[in-house]
Amino acid sequence: MTETVLSSATREIVIGFDRPFVIIGERINPTGRKKLAEEMKAGNFETVIADAIAQVEAGAQMLDVNAGIPLADEPAILRQTIELVQSITDVPLCIDSSIVEALEAGLSVYQGKALVNSVTGEDEQMERVLPLVAKYGAAVVAISNDETGISEDPDVRFAVAQKIVSRAEDYGIPREDVVVDPLVMPIGAIGTAGRQVFRLVRRLNEELRVNSTCGASNVSFGLPNRPVLNAAFLPMAIASGLTSAITSPLHDEVRHAIRAANVMNGNDEHCAAWIAHNADAGEALQTGRRGGREGRRRTASA
Repeated sequence: MTETVLSSATREIVIGFDRPFVIIGERINPTGRKKLAEEMKAGNFETVIADAIAQVEAGAQMLDVNAGIPLADEPAILRQTIELVQSITDVPLCIDSSIVEALEAGLSVYQGKALVNSVTGEDEQMERVLPLVAKYGAAVVAISNDETGISEDPDVRFAVAQKIVSRAEDYGIPREDVVVDPLVMPIGAIGTAGRQVFRLVRRLNEELRVNSTCGASNVSFGLPNRPVLNAAFLPMAIASGLTSAITSPLHDEVRHAIRAANVMNGNDEHCAAWIAHNADAGEALQTGRRGGREGRRRTASA
């Protein structure tokens, strides 16, 4: 079985077909968050610290860290953010940038084996990113688009993924260290977006034998009640073979859906994690049942 091993200085996480689904917390990202972008640009990391702690406490096994702020020194900010987050939590990190210099700045201070987010199938980008991944012994997210753009045909995206995996192997990066992103498009704009992902993920799992991840929240972009849509999408994607996702664990719907999917997929041995996380609910249910029976007895006695 394909297993992608990632680590911090003190903790190891494994993404794999027969492993519990890995939640990569998405919140440390200033894209679309004006206040966070202004704070990070000014050297204020209070929100970053709060988001990091909250996501780990909510169940994130990894954190995505992005510092993409227009007109800012992204390499310096990303490096500082990586150092800070690693000082307050022990989970492995996903270093997220479209700028190669920023990726290297983050990797240069990272303690452990990081996940680099990301490389596409464009030849020029592969030639710049893959040697960097190999140099630092990292793993990499492979996004299934290339110079032609994002195809709505899952088979075209699969061919791009194959190309990236093959090129990575040329640089000495094993396929278990390539985690493919099938590209989740907004379902409100493309009605078949979910089916496209499910079909592609099955092929990635069964034929290419690689792990996968995605920006799961993209599926609900532009629609109301997004956490419910995300919570519906994720178990379906997990059943198709998705092994991790960059998403928010702060929504109860999403968190519970993933835990339930682990149970149904046979990746929660003896349902231990489910039982542990629902112990209070179970106790409340039993108390309610006892209360109901006792109430009926008292009524009958009276």
